[in-house]
Amino acid sequence: MERVQFQQEQMLSELKDLAQKGIFTQAELKQIMKKRTAFETTLVRRVPRKGDFLRYAAYEMSLEALRRKRVERLKLPKGPPSVSDYALVRRQFQIFERALKKFKEDVGLWVQYLQVAKREGARALVGRISARALQLHPNSPSLYILAASHELDHLSHSAARVLLQRGIRLNPESIDLWREYLKMELGFVESLRRRWEVLGLDANAPDSPPEQPNDNTDDPMDTTTPDVDDSEKARKEVLQGALAKAVMTSAVKAKPIPELFSALHSVLVSYPCPPDLRRSLLEHLRSHLQTSLSLDTDSVAAKLCATWHLTSDLSGLELVDAIKGANDELSQRLRHAEDSNKGKHKAKSAVLDMAKAYSEFIREWFGKDIDENLKLYLLTSLRGLCVHCKAEPLLLTHLQLLSSPQNPNPLPKAQLLKLTKKYSSKVSTSHELWLFRLDLESSENGEDWSSSAKEARQRVPPNSEDDSARCAIWEWVLDRKPSKPPHEIMQLTESLLHEACAAPRSEHITDRLLVRYIRSLREHSEHLKAKGEHHNGDQIKDIGRLSKSFLVRPKVWEAAFDIYSETSPSSSYSPPTASTIKSTDNFPMDVDTDDETPEILRAIYNKWRLASLSAHGEAALKWGRWLSSHERGTEATEVIATARTAITSLGGSVLEDFEKRWRDILDNDGEDEERDSDDEGEPLSTA
Repeated sequence: MERVQFQQEQMLSELKDLAQKGIFTQAELKQIMKKRTAFETTLVRRVPRKGDFLRYAAYEMSLEALRRKRVERLKLPKGPPSVSDYALVRRQFQIFERALKKFKEDVGLWVQYLQVAKREGARALVGRISARALQLHPNSPSLYILAASHELDHLSHSAARVLLQRGIRLNPESIDLWREYLKMELGFVESLRRRWEVLGLDANAPDSPPEQPNDNTDDPMDTTTPDVDDSEKARKEVLQGALAKAVMTSAVKAKPIPELFSALHSVLVSYPCPPDLRRSLLEHLRSHLQTSLSLDTDSVAAKLCATWHLTSDLSGLELVDAIKGANDELSQRLRHAEDSNKGKHKAKSAVLDMAKAYSEFIREWFGKDIDENLKLYLLTSLRGLCVHCKAEPLLLTHLQLLSSPQNPNPLPKAQLLKLTKKYSSKVSTSHELWLFRLDLESSENGEDWSSSAKEARQRVPPNSEDDSARCAIWEWVLDRKPSKPPHEIMQLTESLLHEACAAPRSEHITDRLLVRYIRSLREHSEHLKAKGEHHNGDQIKDIGRLSKSFLVRPKVWEAAFDIYSETSPSSSYSPPTASTIKSTDNFPMDVDTDDETPEILRAIYNKWRLASLSAHGEAALKWGRWLSSHERGTEATEVIATARTAITSLGGSVLEDFEKRWRDILDNDGEDEERDSDDEGEPLSTA
């Protein structure tokens, strides 16, 4: 506690100055002292936490903002700066310095410190922080970008260039660094051009510019200063983008991937520069794209190459010609991919990727504010490709654009439904086509969609990696009318469960349906409680009947525990998160004898822990946490002891992890209580 007392003594002079100026009252100063003492106490714990430092710094930032508001409102006379004018900002810096002594490896903490220093205008401090951070983390591109941005803000292009070049040498694969490096060189050229225009200088005159960067296009990393005696040629090359071209050439050599070309292209089309220079740089980068990547197999590169000259400044006939050229090039590549890969099952992915790229292009321009005839041209081109290439992305995009309100020539619903049935029969395994068809059929009066829903559940195949698409087909019936009474949802979910149990490889579907069934059980019980028809023990019987009728896996029991530990049921299920687990703390500490929630949770825990030994440990941690947060520590200790004995056979590492997680639960609960007690005081106002 000596360190806490030392920090308290350092606060006296600033608090006294704040009181003399009348910025804070004595009661507010006492409150500030109390909060700071609490923060300082948490910082001297045996195992410090980064969150404690950040909360302390955030409190000091809000306090400084309040001080500035009150100084402005009180209109205090200007005089020589006193200790209170800079003490709060200095304390923020000190908190970050203390945090970085403990967490030097945390790059995010360095970034936050840099941002705070830049906001407060501490230019020299930002430079020192950047140097220290880069010395410890030379492989972090974000630090180089922040440091270079700081130098550019103070018009030091040479220092920013050195920083970015150093970062690229150590991180040649970083797309962000290459993008910022190109942007910096474009900004340098533009600043020179505008400066000479203001000064009335001729760009072709032999006078040398005030600052001359490296113009060695063979090695853009070379930072040596060239001889500028004959600067006329060098000046022309700089204004014609020699430096930017050298950057792009080096970037392509370092990492020739579509994402790099896309990033550099976005910089060129968005950065303000003369049209001739932009056109020259785009052609230079496109030549590298055509020689570095295979446009016949790489769909991203093919789309990027086709839409290369579709910039935001085009209009009129130029825009029409550019869209037509891009559409013709992409459709031709798609037809070529379909013809060359016909009958080859292994090459279907290349056709699908090219179809996705073309569909993205059509969606992008169909959604923009362009001429209606141009939209109809794109839609007609897409329809022709749907006949030639029966790829799922093309068919789905065609249907969605036909039903879109942006379609200038909407199709009648009867014709759209007929076309949808035709497409879903061609690609019967596409869950998105089936969902579109089911939504359309359910919106039509008199259309029997139940048979289509059953056919969709049978047609869409399982996926071993991600079965969410298939689950969406099964859950569509439940999501169609979410406002149904709980007992109807229960009956419908139960019928789907029996159907899913007979389907092949339906574990994911069964689990999700079981979770929804459990939630509808709880909602039905709450509905009966409101009507006075509920009897204690009914929900426990439902849980027992569920375990006998279906194979319930551990993760379903975990979801059931979270559902019944919520303060109020929700109509839709979301996976358990830290916030939902934390919500159990909102229960009253004294549980009413009529409340059967503890007995229900105990029944779920008993079912859950019998699934496996590892499930026993997870169930004990969840149940023990709930018990400890409701002042049932003795019972929680017994639950943890039983689980500890059961999982001993799994090995020492499993037991150590179990013990560590239980200690963390106890520590976090204690910290939450301490933090809640610290926040009981009234916050300062801006009055």
